[in-house]
Amino acid sequence: MTLEEAYIEFMGELEEYYEKEKAQAEDRTECLQRKLPTKQKDPGTFTIPFCFGKVQGKALCDLGSSISLMSLHFAKKWEIGEIDKTHTREIVLADHSVLRPSGIIRDAIVKIKDLIFPVDFIIIDVEEDADVPVIL
Repeated sequence: MTLEEAYIEFMGELEEYYEKEKAQAEDRTECLQRKLPTKQKDPGTFTIPFCFGKVQGKALCDLGSSISLMSLHFAKKWEIGEIDKTHTREIVLADHSVLRPSGIIRDAIVKIKDLIFPVDFIIIDVEEDADVPVIL
């Protein structure tokens, strides 16, 4: 086999390989495009109605949160439990700022529809939102 024949054979094999890879890539792209969900609009805030004894309102649900928050103003106004001021946990926010809670109310009974939960609320001294005073 001459060098020219070997080169022609190599280029033919290379072209076959390229065509196979191109076809497989198109198949993968088509498969991925069929599985992508349609884009939905932002649903906004997710609030649910809640009840503390006689107090009713809306609570902001943060499904990624592991703590429940309440403003100091509402904790005093509603008198839902004793604020334990010895609670010293610091909260680091997404912007890396540190928030020092005013205390914690342990095992506050929260009713959401027909379900009743004991919830520990971290009390923070911040401006409250009159419409949504609690983050569950």
